[in-house]
Amino acid sequence: YIKASLARKKARRVFQNFGYRIDRFELRDEGVIEFANWLNPLVAPKEITQVEINFFKEIIAEGSLVIDIGANTGDLTVSMSIAAGKSGMVLGVDPNTQVFAILEANASLNKDKANIVPLQVAATETDGEFFFASSEASFSNGGLVNEEKDNVHGKYKLKQKVKGVNLEAYLKKYYPEWLPKISLIKVDTEGNDLNVLKTLNQVIADFKPNIIAEVFPTLSKEERDELFNFLNNHGYSIFDVSHLDLTKTVERKQVLSASQMAPPSVASNVLAIYKG
Repeated sequence: YIKASLARKKARRVFQNFGYRIDRFELRDEGVIEFANWLNPLVAPKEITQVEINFFKEIIAEGSLVIDIGANTGDLTVSMSIAAGKSGMVLGVDPNTQVFAILEANASLNKDKANIVPLQVAATETDGEFFFASSEASFSNGGLVNEEKDNVHGKYKLKQKVKGVNLEAYLKKYYPEWLPKISLIKVDTEGNDLNVLKTLNQVIADFKPNIIAEVFPTLSKEERDELFNFLNNHGYSIFDVSHLDLTKTVERKQVLSASQMAPPSVASNVLAIYKG
């Protein structure tokens, strides 16, 4: 216990590169699924479950396009890719150099069942370079800031700026044939989810993919209202899926008004499904 505690303390304060191990999970319907688990002591080992994959199969069509924005190590990307299948494609988007190395490792696995394309960029309104900040020196999480002295996501900054791209323009340029096949956009960007969704406004309007977004705990009531209104105005039914605990069957609780969204200081996720 003391050794593990010291390792976590060091990871929070001292920059280190952590490797990964390949774990194998024997699933009832999928057979063996491999996952690269990051050896960062601040990150709990991930277990791939049939329940998780089944959840994504309900909202991801086989052979479709999925965009995972804030993919981190691929902890959800892998299950999404199994749901989309080898004939589909999941774009795993994350600018964080530390987690991206693990995301790349996960993209190299399960090639007979999945197709993950990792993109080391941030989803931004305009193309450019940005600072990336984290509350831990190991950069297990974090978000973009415009100024190096901005500590809204923590005092630790990556040494190199990260690249930001307008994803809508990027998709139209490099993946136009895939856009009609888009079935899910998942966003987890440390409170910036609505701004990211706005940059994909036309894709959402044209193709109505399912959407998973985080309701970040620091969002104000006004920001929660704006997120609800954005999805509602696009014609979506909105469901609270809590912390998206995919070790068990996810209970969908429909959110009929902005006031029913999680209150400030409470973190949750919403699943938006087009009413049509």
